Amino acid sequence: MVFKRLADLGGWIALGLFAGMAPVQAADVVTTKNIGLELANQIAMASVEACRKDGYQVSAVVVDRNGNLRSAMRDDLAARFTLQIAQEKANMVVMSGLKSGEFRKLRADIRPELNHIDGLIVMEGGVPITAAGARIGAIGVSGAPGGDKDEVCAMKALESVQDRLDFAE
Repeated sequence: MVFKRLADLGGWIALGLFAGMAPVQAADVVTTKNIGLELANQIAMASVEACRKDGYQVSAVVVDRNGNLRSAMRDDLAARFTLQIAQEKANMVVMSGLKSGEFRKLRADIRPELNHIDGLIVMEGGVPITAAGARIGAIGVSGAPGGDKDEVCAMKALESVQDRLDFAE
C-alpha cells in the first residue's frame, strides 16, 4: 500500500515536471525601453560641451538600443570623420554591452577582426546609456586627443542627466 501511494505520488511529480517543461514560445508583442530623441539630443550636446570646456572639438553620436542613429552632433571645428568614428564606437557598445574601451581591453584577441566589420570600431570613447536598469542606447564621442578623453566627455554628459536616467519609467 505504501509503495502504491509512493508510485502515485511519483506519477504526480513526473506530471508536474513535464508540465513545467512545456515549450517556450516567443511573445507576439515585445515591449522594450529605448532612448527618446530629446534625451539623445541632450546627451550628445552635453558631450560636445564637456569636450569644449577641455579645449577639444569633437563629434558625439547617440544610438538607440538597436544601434539606430538618434542624434549626431559635430562641433564647428571637429574633423568630418569624427562623426563616423563616434557612431562606430557607439555601435561597439550596442554589440558588446560594455564601454568600448573596456571591451577593447578584454577582447584584444578579436579586435582586428571586429574592426573589419562595417559600422564597428574597437576604440575607447563609447559608453552605454542605461535608464532604470535597462540599456536604452549608447553614446560615442570622437575627436579629443585620445579615446580616454572622449570617454570622459561622454561620462560627464551622462552625469548631467543621471536623475532622468535613474527615474525613467
